[in-house]
Amino acid sequence: MNLAIVNGPNLQALGRREPEHYGQQTMDSILENLHRTMPRHRIDYFQSNHEGALIDCLYELESRGCSGVVLNAGGYTHTSVALADCIRTVNMPVVEVHLSNIFAREDFRHKSLISNACIGVIAGFGPEVYAMGVRALEDFCKNKR
Repeated sequence: MNLAIVNGPNLQALGRREPEHYGQQTMDSILENLHRTMPRHRIDYFQSNHEGALIDCLYELESRGCSGVVLNAGGYTHTSVALADCIRTVNMPVVEVHLSNIFAREDFRHKSLISNACIGVIAGFGPEVYAMGVRALEDFCKNKR
């Protein structure tokens, strides 16, 4: 499968940003582990701090025939109607992931504007959420055939 992981704002700082919430692993080490443990998949990666760039990326992935996306929209999870509209428009499954348990944090993090556009949500398992998201896409795509 041709999959992508798309990360939103501030996730380039994984490993040093609030490690009590997001862990100490860098995104490079998370990706390295995914490529090592899931070699049967091509897993592309994109990160941006800009909402429009994330939207452009999702449309570009769709046009390239991407099988599915694991999306950590960061703070845009709670604010972006535009990102939710894009997810509803692209013809590929999107799994929403969060490293921390957003429901055990500040109240404003309890509301996701993108969840109802995604096929599922995985939160609170640290860096493992990315592998869990890939496995969820595997299962979803396999069951759609």
